[in-house]
Amino acid sequence: MIKRHIPNTLTCCNLISGCVATAFAFGGQLGTALLFIVIGAVFDFFDGMSARLLGVSSPIGKELDSLADDVTFGVAPATMVFFELGVMDYPAVLESLRQVLPFTAYIMAAFAALRLAKFNLDERQSMGFIGLPTPANALFWGSLTVGAGQLIESSPYMVYAVLALVLLSSYLMVAEIPMFALKFKHWGWRGNELKYTFLLTCIPLLLIFRLSALAIIVAWYVMLSAYSNKKRK
Repeated sequence: MIKRHIPNTLTCCNLISGCVATAFAFGGQLGTALLFIVIGAVFDFFDGMSARLLGVSSPIGKELDSLADDVTFGVAPATMVFFELGVMDYPAVLESLRQVLPFTAYIMAAFAALRLAKFNLDERQSMGFIGLPTPANALFWGSLTVGAGQLIESSPYMVYAVLALVLLSSYLMVAEIPMFALKFKHWGWRGNELKYTFLLTCIPLLLIFRLSALAIIVAWYVMLSAYSNKKRK
């Protein structure tokens, strides 16, 4: 039956989008790379939806989905950071490591793969996430490198900030930190305060900061999740 191949076809489109994004990132066309990451995210959304609607979920589809997600949301954004670390000014103390340090960006790809493997085995994530979702991490780095590239390249000491953020985002992807998902059991305010607050605050951020807003929104999402966890405790 044709319908059983639809979800995996969409997943393969996600994988191809990630490969194309990676190729453009290597060439320094970061805006186009981000566009294909977003296209991959759209395919990622619809492959799972189609599998549920058609009732054709399979173990192969789950494994293929993780592979595609690691390319699109792990390797592609890591390559964007790899390129940025290759063109940034370095402080004198790090100049001798210029040929090596950009490869640290791929730590994120490894942690994205680890997160995706954990996600496949973790049954606690039906209405939320444990750790930072890989698409959110990809959008953070895509937005930061494209929308705030001039800021990143404004000082040789910004390399320290980028390396620290690489390590932090890698940790957040596998950390045992509950994070909310935009899934609604009902549309009322009570019980959805956190989600509605997040969505409403995203609007002015997008209007003010435009493309750079995606990085700010992901950071805001992490902070709101941390606040919610602390409040529950």
